[in-house]
Amino acid sequence: MNSFMEKPGKAEVKWYVVDATGVALGRLASQVASVIRGKHKPTFTPNVDMGDYVIIINTDKVVLTGNKLEDKMYTYHTGYVGGLKQTPYRTMMENKSDVVVFEAVKGMLPKNKLGKQMLKKLRVFKGAEHDHVAQQPEVLNIER
Repeated sequence: MNSFMEKPGKAEVKWYVVDATGVALGRLASQVASVIRGKHKPTFTPNVDMGDYVIIINTDKVVLTGNKLEDKMYTYHTGYVGGLKQTPYRTMMENKSDVVVFEAVKGMLPKNKLGKQMLKKLRVFKGAEHDHVAQQPEVLNIER
């Protein structure tokens, strides 16, 4: 019995649109990362980028469970001495909810060149409007 290995560039690519209204952040990120990676396809090959494009809309209506909205901090470092910056997730969700969703999906992709290539297939929008109507995206339902 032979194993099937997909060739790079041969995979058929689709576009999906996901409405993030009322969906938990972690559940949304894990399922979107799976589609971007191509794990939903029967011809999945780990070393080939064969995933689909995903457009996430309404990120301002995504839900954080538990006390994460008050307790969790968005942390980054500027690179300078004493440059640790922390912002509570409440202000991040009010001002930059698209960045929160983008970083959550980014954290669930591989940490290598292939992961960076897969991340280019993600488009995140704060409101209900997106500018990829020409690609005719299909609706992808996220299990709640």
